Amino acid sequence: MSEFRGIDVSHWQGAIDWAKVKAAGIQFVIIKAGGSDAGFYTDPRWEENYREAKANGIAVGAYYFVGPACTSAEDGEADAQRFLAQLKGKQLEYPVFMDNEAQPVSAKAGITEATIAFCRALEAAGYFAGIYGSTYSGFRDRMDDSRLTSFTHWVAQYASKCTYGGAYGIWQYSSSGRVDGISGNVDMDISYQNYPSIIKAGGFNGYAKQGSVQETTPVQPHKTIDELAREVLAGKWGNGEDRKSRITTAGYDYAAVQAKVNEMLGASAATYYTVRSGDTLSAIARKYGTSVAAIQKLNLALIRNVNQIQVGWKIRVK
Repeated sequence: MSEFRGIDVSHWQGAIDWAKVKAAGIQFVIIKAGGSDAGFYTDPRWEENYREAKANGIAVGAYYFVGPACTSAEDGEADAQRFLAQLKGKQLEYPVFMDNEAQPVSAKAGITEATIAFCRALEAAGYFAGIYGSTYSGFRDRMDDSRLTSFTHWVAQYASKCTYGGAYGIWQYSSSGRVDGISGNVDMDISYQNYPSIIKAGGFNGYAKQGSVQETTPVQPHKTIDELAREVLAGKWGNGEDRKSRITTAGYDYAAVQAKVNEMLGASAATYYTVRSGDTLSAIARKYGTSVAAIQKLNLALIRNVNQIQVGWKIRVK
C-alpha cells in the first residue's frame, strides 16, 4: 500500500516557509479554508497557504470547520455553499473535507443529515468530497457512519495505529508533529490513496477530466424492476450514491428501482420534524396522526427517553 506524508494547517501555524516544508519531505497539505464555528469566516491565511504550497509543488486539499449549529440538511447545504465560494477558481489535488467536531453529540441524527447535504452539494459542484472526524467521538458518537460510506474519510486518532473499522483514505495520527519551516506543532497525516491521480483523472476539484471519453453502446436493461429491487435488498448494488451510479450506468431507471425497493420495504416517503422550544413527543405525535411509540421506533438511535427531546433535533415522524 502506498503512503504519502502530509500535514494540515490553518492560521494557527502562522507564516509558513513552504520551501522548507517541501524539503522536509511533506507531499501534501490539507488547508483550512474557513468555517462557521465563530460566525461565517475565511481563514486569514487560506489564500496565502494555498498559493505558496502550490508554488512549492505540494499537493493541496482543503477543509471547512462547521460550527455547533450545523445540525440539519439545510445547515449543511448553507455551509457547503460558503465553502464553495472559498474554493472558487482553485485547483486541488486532495479532497475537500467537512470537519465535524463542534456539534453536540446529542444531535447525531441532524449532524448526519447535515453531512450528507454538505458533501452532496460539493459533489454536485464537481468536487471530491470527504468527511473529517475522530474514530470515536466523531464517526462513532457524532455521526451515523453507516450512512456516510460513499464519502471518503479522513480519520483522526492519535495513537500508534488507527483502529477505525471502516474504509478511510487519510489518517491524522498526531497533533504535535514538528516540521521544518513551521514554528510550533502541526498536525501530521498519512494518505493511503493516490488522490492527485484519482482527482485529476476524474476531472474533480477544478481539473478537466483527463483523456477522451470513448463512445460505448449503452447496456440494455435485461432485468425487471422487481428483480433489480430484490437484488438491491440483497446488497448486490451497494448503497447511496454508489448504488445510484451503478444502476444508472447499467442502463436502468434508478428512481423506478428505488421506488420499488421502498415499496417492498413498506416505506412511504419519510417525514421529518425539527424540534422547537416547548415541544413534547405527545404533541408532535398528535400533530402528525401517529403515536409516541411509533416515533421512538423510527428514532431509536436518538430518542431513548420520551421526556428528553432537545430543541434542534430533526426527528422522523412517519
